[in-house]
Amino acid sequence: MTAETVRIAPVTATEGDVHFRDALSGCTFRAATPETRPDLWLDYLEGAQDAYRHFGVEDALEYTRMWNGSSTSLFIVACDSDGRVVAGLRAIGAYEHHEQPHALEEWAGQPGEPELRRMIAGRIDSGVVEVKAVWVARDVPNRSALAAAISRCIVHAAWLLGARYALVTASDHAATRYRTTGAVPAAGIPAVPYPDARYRTIPLWWDTTTCRQTSDPAQGVLMAAEQTVMAAEVLPSGTEAWRVG
Repeated sequence: MTAETVRIAPVTATEGDVHFRDALSGCTFRAATPETRPDLWLDYLEGAQDAYRHFGVEDALEYTRMWNGSSTSLFIVACDSDGRVVAGLRAIGAYEHHEQPHALEEWAGQPGEPELRRMIAGRIDSGVVEVKAVWVARDVPNRSALAAAISRCIVHAAWLLGARYALVTASDHAATRYRTTGAVPAAGIPAVPYPDARYRTIPLWWDTTTCRQTSDPAQGVLMAAEQTVMAAEVLPSGTEAWRVG
């Protein structure tokens, strides 16, 4: 399948709040920057802290490095029918240099570090966005559908920021869910015990121009439909940008 295009500019999230509704989870997903929606950013941070604290890995959130939003290019949250933020993620990039991704800190001194560096360097010119601090509230109905939707938002984050590639480091359990949206584990990179020995963390890549070919069909259809809605909201007609391929 070739990449489709829509009549928009390379998408940025500087317009403020871009949103779509997911009928399966019953939630509205909103993409913004910390500057344009500080209210949602604070709710996102609170939810991330709660989720990471629950699993005893709050240090991995690196809250003191990210709380002010200066390193976050875009974040996406899911709001339930009452307006409560019940899931979210943040995106960093697109990176300007191959040494910037946080993933390199996780593999520092570990087997596979040189290979991961080469992978990043080979993709950086096409745009690499790293997605971090993905979480889903524990006490929500339709949690499985919500987790599936927030996984699609990894692709949306890269697309909104005009990058071809998304990079995530994730545990085996999360990686299984991410594969449904077209994620491909980085070949030849051994898992690392991050953030602690309970976890086997691997790097995953999404190519926004081809990920529908490797996604579950239903997820691929939803990703394309959601991007059509977001594109129509914020961007002028008459220009073009990537759409999920």
